[in-house]
Amino acid sequence: MADTDKWDEMVSVGRIARPHGNRGRVIVDPDSDFIEERFAPGKAVFIRQGSKVTAYCIEDVRFHRGRPIIGLDGVVSISMAEVLASAELRVPRIDVAALPPGQYYRHELIGCRVETVEGDHLGVVTDIEEGEGAERLILCNDGNEVQIPLVDAICVLVDVAARRIEVDPPDGLVELNRTSA
Repeated sequence: MADTDKWDEMVSVGRIARPHGNRGRVIVDPDSDFIEERFAPGKAVFIRQGSKVTAYCIEDVRFHRGRPIIGLDGVVSISMAEVLASAELRVPRIDVAALPPGQYYRHELIGCRVETVEGDHLGVVTDIEEGEGAERLILCNDGNEVQIPLVDAICVLVDVAARRIEVDPPDGLVELNRTSA
């Protein structure tokens, strides 16, 4: 399997924000649940540079303001860490812990088709946005963006295997939360 094929089968768990200190440590913006487990010493993360995918073992970690500051095997200087700035961190899909029923990982929802209970196509999930209150599904449909609250009362069926979400939005919600690109 080519490195890019492996990469496409992996799940994003964060992005390197920037170097920290002069010994090769990096600050990570996590995109993962269970960050204490995900970024623990001994765990592996993968980084793609060009067409090459490289595994890095996490040597040490500490947390500051909710973000991990990690040391990666072989990254021993600030110049080596600078090269990794903005790099996405991924792990194999099989390394992702199962969630309880009714909870989903971001990567499971991205790309799902969203339809109303009446069968009207609203769009495809392109992002999940966190904010005050509930998370929101960000949908794209013909250049328009629609935000749908990710709550059980509205998202009545989430079938990640079929890549489909069925919603029952209150009257006017879709129109209110639609913006043109």
